[in-house]
Amino acid sequence: MKNRLKLIVDPNPILRTVSDDFLLADIDNTDTKQLVAEMKRSIVLEHGVGLAAPQIGVNKRLIVVETKTGIKAYFNPKIKTKSFKMIEFEEGCLSVPGIWGVVDRHRSVVVEVISETGHPEEISASGLISVIFQHEIDHLDGILFIDKVKRYLKSSDSII
Repeated sequence: MKNRLKLIVDPNPILRTVSDDFLLADIDNTDTKQLVAEMKRSIVLEHGVGLAAPQIGVNKRLIVVETKTGIKAYFNPKIKTKSFKMIEFEEGCLSVPGIWGVVDRHRSVVVEVISETGHPEEISASGLISVIFQHEIDHLDGILFIDKVKRYLKSSDSII
């Protein structure tokens, strides 16, 4: 069994590159399944709630997200609709270690994805899960949470 994946940290141009779509034919191959398993294991080891492929040096549209039913992988996620209502959320990032800040995010989103089994799905998310999807999809578009921070927090200020 491998150790945790090496995380890419800011500044690194990989984190600022827009990721390419996954081809449907590539979702079911052995390399992709291994990548998904390693990403899932890494968020557990790193105590994260989400991870995007660019954070491990792969500029492909793949995220893993901690959900109420476990860690799930999603390919080619795209936000279809966003609520008008915004919420302030304290965020940090495995690729921006030691930095926390308050970010305005949409309270709820509907996300189109391709599941690990290769089937299209539509996910309605609100609250924390909505924030995780927005944060991870931003990574796929070369955007970091520090680009959206309203106010930075000292580590002692964070509730997370």
